[in-house]
Amino acid sequence: MMEYSKLAKDLISSQIEGWELAKKNYKDLGNVQVKEVLFDDFKIKVQFNPGRIRSSAAKVDAKTLSERPCFLCKKNRPLEQSELSIIKKYDILINPFPIFEQHLTIVDKNHVPQLLKGRMGEMLEIAKLLNEFTVFYNGPKCGASAPDHFHFQAGNNNFLPIGNELDILIGKYGKSLKSNNCELLAIDDSIRKILFFTSENKQDIEKEFNKVYELLETKKTDSDEAAMNVLARYEKGKYQIIMFLRGVHRPWQYTAEGDANILITPASVEFGGILITPLEKDFVKITKDDIVDIFKQTSIKKELFEALLIEIEQNS
Repeated sequence: MMEYSKLAKDLISSQIEGWELAKKNYKDLGNVQVKEVLFDDFKIKVQFNPGRIRSSAAKVDAKTLSERPCFLCKKNRPLEQSELSIIKKYDILINPFPIFEQHLTIVDKNHVPQLLKGRMGEMLEIAKLLNEFTVFYNGPKCGASAPDHFHFQAGNNNFLPIGNELDILIGKYGKSLKSNNCELLAIDDSIRKILFFTSENKQDIEKEFNKVYELLETKKTDSDEAAMNVLARYEKGKYQIIMFLRGVHRPWQYTAEGDANILITPASVEFGGILITPLEKDFVKITKDDIVDIFKQTSIKKELFEALLIEIEQNS
């Protein structure tokens, strides 16, 4: 089996060496400011990263998308951008506007919408091949800056705090919904609502995820997709899926005026514990109370989460 983690790291290294935009932005990562906000059993890191303004402030309305060339399509990519093919269907690219020291975008070779339905098996296969990375998916209204072109992203393992905190969260907040061939747990840590799947068998975990996905699809409130962010990784012989159930796309602070404005678009990285602030004013002023408020708005409501868990248990 090809060592895709090594190939991906080699791609990143060669792109940083030969592409000035990537070289500058990865060098600038060394200068980002970070502060930690502690909760009882986990932490949220706030990162001031001005290079992410393009993503955080991206306009994703239909009119804007239709009027701009898709930057993920091969014909529109910069000439300096190289790719690595994986499972024949996707191109691995360096993300030139990084959050992680090793940040990948994994794009469908075809221009098709950002919808996860029918792709979990592929996501898990990519996670196993890129076993030194965590693969993540942002829904079309959950932080994806190119919802018109399907893509995953990936970052080096354990950069996101939740990767190291999961056992603690499960021990304190975990509720078992199903065991047997695929273990499924619910986690409510007070600001995030999480479903955690794990199994040694790809077909079993894919089947359980798809059952939950289809259940959520019956409850969605718009025409795109039930709101979610998803992490996938392969660790110690087991597949893992961390599914964050979402509320609104962006908090009210995003469009507020004056001092109340905070330019944050929560996505997988934020729910994994890294809150990106592309503006220094927001990095300086954001408080723990602001963070709690933002996550509570952008997470599924507690009563809806609890009702969903009852249905999952009934259908298991």
